[in-house]
Amino acid sequence: VNGIEIYSMKIDSKVTSRFAHNVITSRAVNRGNVSKEVFFDVELPKTAFITNFSMTVDGVTYPGTIKEKEAAKKQYEKAVSRGQTAGLVKASGRKTEKFTVSVNIKAASKVTFELTYEELLKRQFGKYEMFIKVKPKQLVRDFEIEVDIFEPQGITELEAEGTFMTNELQNTMKKTFSGKKGHISFKPTLDQQRTCANCSQSVLDGDFTVKYDVKRTTPDNLQIVNGYFVHFFAPTNLPKLSKNIIFVLDTSGSMYGREIEQTKEALLKILDDIKEDDFFNFILFDSEISIWKETLIKATPANLDEARKFVQHISVQGMTNLHGGLMRGIDILNAAHEENLVPRRSASIIIMLTDGQPNVGISNTQEIEKAVKKAIDGKYTLYNLGFGSGVDYGFLERMALDNKGLARRIYPDSDAALQLQGFYDEVSNPMLIDVELNYPENEISDLTTNSFKHFYDGSEIVVAGRFVDSNQNHLSVDVRGEGADNTLSYTTEQGAEQTAQAFQDQQYIFGEYIERLWAYLTIEQLLEKRITATGEEKENLTAQALALSLMYKFVTPLTSMVVTKPEENDNEEGIADKPTEGIDIFTIILKRSNLKAHNLFSTPLIFTSPLYHTSASQPTWYTSVDGDPHFIISVPQKKDAICFNINENPGMILNLINDPVTGITVNGELIGDKRANSDAKIQNSYFGKLGIANKHLDFKLTVTPETITIQNGDEKTAFTWLDSVTLKQAGLTLIINRKKNLVLSMGSGVSFVVVLHQVWKKHPLHQDFLGLYTLKSDKLSEQTHGLLGQFFHPIDFTILEIHPGSDPKKPDATMIVKNNELIVTRGWQKDYRRDPNHGVDIPCWFVHDNGAGLIDGVHTDYIVSSLF
Repeated sequence: VNGIEIYSMKIDSKVTSRFAHNVITSRAVNRGNVSKEVFFDVELPKTAFITNFSMTVDGVTYPGTIKEKEAAKKQYEKAVSRGQTAGLVKASGRKTEKFTVSVNIKAASKVTFELTYEELLKRQFGKYEMFIKVKPKQLVRDFEIEVDIFEPQGITELEAEGTFMTNELQNTMKKTFSGKKGHISFKPTLDQQRTCANCSQSVLDGDFTVKYDVKRTTPDNLQIVNGYFVHFFAPTNLPKLSKNIIFVLDTSGSMYGREIEQTKEALLKILDDIKEDDFFNFILFDSEISIWKETLIKATPANLDEARKFVQHISVQGMTNLHGGLMRGIDILNAAHEENLVPRRSASIIIMLTDGQPNVGISNTQEIEKAVKKAIDGKYTLYNLGFGSGVDYGFLERMALDNKGLARRIYPDSDAALQLQGFYDEVSNPMLIDVELNYPENEISDLTTNSFKHFYDGSEIVVAGRFVDSNQNHLSVDVRGEGADNTLSYTTEQGAEQTAQAFQDQQYIFGEYIERLWAYLTIEQLLEKRITATGEEKENLTAQALALSLMYKFVTPLTSMVVTKPEENDNEEGIADKPTEGIDIFTIILKRSNLKAHNLFSTPLIFTSPLYHTSASQPTWYTSVDGDPHFIISVPQKKDAICFNINENPGMILNLINDPVTGITVNGELIGDKRANSDAKIQNSYFGKLGIANKHLDFKLTVTPETITIQNGDEKTAFTWLDSVTLKQAGLTLIINRKKNLVLSMGSGVSFVVVLHQVWKKHPLHQDFLGLYTLKSDKLSEQTHGLLGQFFHPIDFTILEIHPGSDPKKPDATMIVKNNELIVTRGWQKDYRRDPNHGVDIPCWFVHDNGAGLIDGVHTDYIVSSLF
């Protein structure tokens, strides 16, 4: 492709006792006669940690080095300030994240990329699954996937499949297993890779999945190697426990349409699977709380029929009283246990589904977390499902982990009902509760989690540890758990002879795999505990996880890999970070389509920041001005927004924010198009210059699409948008993100984001302009005013008499706001975050005539004589 030929790609996986070590090697040559950029991009599982990367160009190897994130960032920023490269790893699919690196190579030069990552394969529905993303993007002369599995317990089944498999490709896959070893190889020829006989496109595009299971003659298996042990616990043939399950469901207005229909579809399927010994109930929350039954109900055929009717009639409206819904569910479970309505030996589970954030009743997420943890008190497991991207995923995850559960994203696609049902299937068959695996304290120094609320059918519990004496080769463990009929209790032992016997095939094993498995599991659990920890505890967990990540060379959320690249003049650096669920490294590509509707939301766009994406039915709450002065005012309690334009002549300066208490003011100067547009009644105007001042700090910031000037007293410093800068001084921080945006944070807590919109330089009409977003505007005082500032205080409105307007697609209505009766039009603003080209339409009520009746006074009152 484009003169670059990838002539070899090999994916080599070695799995030992569920721990997978994967090496992807790609070799390319520049067939052109000029230097070309070669890209290496790989999608790997989110559960994996990258452990190594290197690039070899013309025989010289450039290795990646793993460093603490802060140190890596400094090294990287130094490179960026010299105008060099960008971040390498970002979240991509549901299960994957993408590693990308590129390098310039001369004509006829060759490059070899090698990426190594490791993960512990988890058992689900009775099988371990390893997932490899295959996407070479061109025909590859020498393409091969090779998987070697070594399981000391012995392998009972092994399967491999590809979403792209044709009958012919299926024949190239070789699969064998016997005893402790399994082997898979997939090596299609060039012709077999083609989409058709003479096509140059590759059919290899999709998921390659390997599944297997091991022999289980005993409930568990202990393995000891070089001073470390791992204990796998997965008893079979246990009687099923009955379960008590409460579904707590968000039925607020934002669930309207496909989301609630898919939820109902999934619930109806789940009702088909509930066992007769189970107990269940439904709690619905919007502005109010409604319940199906006062108590938990046994899943008799008659009760299930009644439940189906109830589910079919669920409707949506109102706001989101999440706290009220969860507390009601916990109360019902508490009452059922206290009154012995449910069997003593049973598993109690709460599954909560929401698509938004709490905004009625108690809406402070920290208060909700505390209240829920206190009410559950370790007795039940809470699973939180976040539907779509309007949720505060961090909050859902903290609350679930605090209550021995987990959070899961449900992606708003056509298969959302299957995702919901799939999650229920994972937790629908509890076999044991309160499982504890106890090891001799004086023999073990570092142990991973060893007590578990539930053990589910088809899963596996894994505990690993380090011996005090690294020569120890025997271990006995006391295992205990509560089953459906009685207590499971036994002691399992591994003697020195068994240890020696299990590993006669030593050459089949890579490195210190049990030690690495222990490190992987320990880091994963420390990072999980860190999510809910605070203060000193969080610092200790962070320090432990960081030390292990550096020692074992894992790219985790605390470390980064710095990749040094060969360049003609100077070495260039890239940085690879591990993304976190619900957090993304955010870059927005600004492409102009319809300038007038160009609005970006006030998500902090730069630093790794929580993303509260939203669905079209539920905008993010922000106050901003961007595009052809498009002022957007959110009204959170209405889950709606009001927008208005100011039409003024270029050169006019408008006061946007003025707070006499904190001394902060923001003014903006308008620019127009390069020439008047003869077709338009009203000419476009945009903000071409912004002035942000803090009187108390004697600080002024002037921003234009070309330069950024800081004035402290009489001292001036100037930057351009080509700079990457972080400045900290008393009371404020300024971050310039090259060619993208800048973030100014003031001591009071308020932050401003200025976004640079760049136009094609030869555009006949438009020129570059700026957008302004205010974050944490509640940190400004009550006395704040200005075209934007007046809306930092709560505002309410009522809509009456919606009727057809002059545009059939945009109805008019009467709005009562600030005691004025206005005619408004339903319009849209665009959210360009998920789709930079076309945007997503977000509804708002448009107020005509320069905001007359909505803004205090008239718009000319806000014209000021100078920027400061």
